[in-house]
Amino acid sequence: MESELALVRDDPWLTPYTNAIEARRDRFSEAWGTGLRSEAQLHRTNGLLFDEENQQWTYHEYAPHAHQLSLVGDFNNWDNNAHPATRDEHGNWHLTLPADTLTHLSSYKVCVVGDNGTHHRLSPFTRYALQNEDTHEFTGTVWHPEETYQWKNEAPPKPTAPRIYEAHIGLATEREGVGTYDEFRTFVLPRIAKLGYDTVQLMAIAEHPYYGSFGYHVANFFAPSSRFGTPDELRAMVDEAHGLGITVVLDLVHSHTVKNFAEGIREFDGQEGYLLHSGPAGEHEQWDSLLFDYGHPATRGFLLSNLAYWLEDFRFDGFRFDGVTSMLYHHHGDTTFDHYDKYFYDGVDWSSVTYLQLANALIREINPQALTIAEDFSGMPGCCQPPEEGGLGFDYRLGMGIPDHWIKLLKHTPDEQWDLNVIWNQLSNRRFGEKTVAYAESHDQALVGDKTLAFWLMDKEMYWHMKKGDENPIIDRGIAFHKMIRLLTMIAGGEAWLSFIGNEFGHPEWLDFPREGNDWSYKYARRQWSLADNPKLKYGGLQNFEGAMLQLVRDHKVLESAPAQLLNIDQENLSIQFERANLIFALNFHPHNSIADYQFSTHVPGTFRHLLDTDQPEFDGLERLTPKTLHHALDGHLSAYLPARCAVVFEKV
Repeated sequence: MESELALVRDDPWLTPYTNAIEARRDRFSEAWGTGLRSEAQLHRTNGLLFDEENQQWTYHEYAPHAHQLSLVGDFNNWDNNAHPATRDEHGNWHLTLPADTLTHLSSYKVCVVGDNGTHHRLSPFTRYALQNEDTHEFTGTVWHPEETYQWKNEAPPKPTAPRIYEAHIGLATEREGVGTYDEFRTFVLPRIAKLGYDTVQLMAIAEHPYYGSFGYHVANFFAPSSRFGTPDELRAMVDEAHGLGITVVLDLVHSHTVKNFAEGIREFDGQEGYLLHSGPAGEHEQWDSLLFDYGHPATRGFLLSNLAYWLEDFRFDGFRFDGVTSMLYHHHGDTTFDHYDKYFYDGVDWSSVTYLQLANALIREINPQALTIAEDFSGMPGCCQPPEEGGLGFDYRLGMGIPDHWIKLLKHTPDEQWDLNVIWNQLSNRRFGEKTVAYAESHDQALVGDKTLAFWLMDKEMYWHMKKGDENPIIDRGIAFHKMIRLLTMIAGGEAWLSFIGNEFGHPEWLDFPREGNDWSYKYARRQWSLADNPKLKYGGLQNFEGAMLQLVRDHKVLESAPAQLLNIDQENLSIQFERANLIFALNFHPHNSIADYQFSTHVPGTFRHLLDTDQPEFDGLERLTPKTLHHALDGHLSAYLPARCAVVFEKV
């Protein structure tokens, strides 16, 4: 009997796992039917809030094992006994204070008396935390200005095929220091829009004690990082992006939390296991962090409310969920996913699966146009299928194997030994019906310890030979391959595209945040926009090509169309041709073999116009081709000049 699950119908290999898929569907349905929407509103009640209706301050906190909670701060000289809270039978603590007790920018913490002693802690619902420059201590800070932020722009429609610009606010400035929300709003957002990206994915927004963690060791899940500015400056930045037609996605970290006791939620109520697993199950050894207990109602309410908070209070348009593979499995992905049993029986954390299903359902209920992306390298079936079908509910999954493959190829294999069949399989082998975000490199490849595509291709030569007119074979090869790799990946790799900030113009250096090993320098924790803007340098050519690619896929709806169809692989000449969205893409990776009158099948007769090529002078190419040239494929074979290390795009006319 044919299964009613679309997931199984699309992939018959899943038939033996029908019961397991139905079970995860049923667990979701049961949890979703318990009035989850109200459960995800803790950001409206918990923590320190001002009650406009009753003109008073309220403080609510869940701390079931604490002996006593009280509010302390500069408003009561940090007196542990001045403002005690009272506990109800469910482990929730409550306190009300007159309106004049605290003011805008008052400092506060929670005095928690528990089994581990008496400590001043940051509330898990802290909404703004400022760091002392001398002691580096974070302190909760009241954000209650006289006038609330007035939103100006509506969010743009959900992109049908996102062109994503992955960015970090702090390193988005050219000066040696920490960039701000305002700088990003006024300088970077217009660049992103002008280039043709329709989505920005923001890293490191939730507060984190160590800047060099890239924002992935979150301590305060409800506090936008004060390093970059105020909560209202973040709102203004999101608002401006919307005005430019840009969707704003938050890089969300619900996969783990920082170990830090002073800043984080660790043992908040005095005992191990507050919102987290206890013992070894609560520690991620590779990440040196702590793990949530997704099966606990309090944890679920905390995290789901966090999603609602960012969507409602800051109008983010969706999330890129970090570390999904680690969440899905008790072994956190430390295995080879070589059998379907690995997705349904071996080490799966079913509580996490249900949480992710609930998270996606909640996000859609709050904003039906929201965009969600999963960072999952395991290939979990159903990742991008609706929870009602037993899926996880994401819109897209990241094509994480693609950048790894490119880096491995550049690192270990000479050009003339590239296997185009392997490359094509890496780009095209993805699960039917589940959309992929393709990318040739992301922040992972930009960090110290790895290299970007540009650095793998050109390395130190970039420091000396990027001036126009300076001929250098390493630079020539690097610029040509940088464009070709990104074009091939964008067109053949998925249904969306992602580029990390600065990679679009081949930023010459890795990322290295201030640390003791580099004398706390910001030299490598910034983006040198002047390189791309300098007409005497070749970086601008790479940036121009990125813009041309983005315009191509936008104008021809390439990423919305069916997957690319292979036309020809010529391993001897290292050339490959394929079709997508009625466009023909022809690439020649050969180091020196330019082919006159190269013939390949188009499957259909017709006339094709030379639309775009990587050799054009505005892309710092060698200008060996003539744009708009017509080619006739009368017998279904197209003949064209295909220069070495060049890609050409043809459109049928």
